[in-house]
Amino acid sequence: MMRTEPLPQEVRELVLRTFQDFGAAIFCSSQVDETILIEEGRHSARSYRVDDFWAMWLVRVGVVQFYDAEGEMLRTINLLEDLEPQQMAA
Repeated sequence: MMRTEPLPQEVRELVLRTFQDFGAAIFCSSQVDETILIEEGRHSARSYRVDDFWAMWLVRVGVVQFYDAEGEMLRTINLLEDLEPQQMAA
């Protein structure tokens, strides 16, 4: 079985739920401000902001890190371990 990268919508939903766990008053992913970082023509990161929280998905590393307004890290989620594996068709 090969692992594929998580889909952006899966990560967005994970970020939304985690922000809610931290106490952010959000009810849908459209309330989250999302920015995509492109380096050398490749998608390398996405950042998400809502209320006093922000998160960074480091695409190549496969982790999402969550921060408060002061920049203190609140949580790290390893997407390659914590999301259910997806199979690629052979």
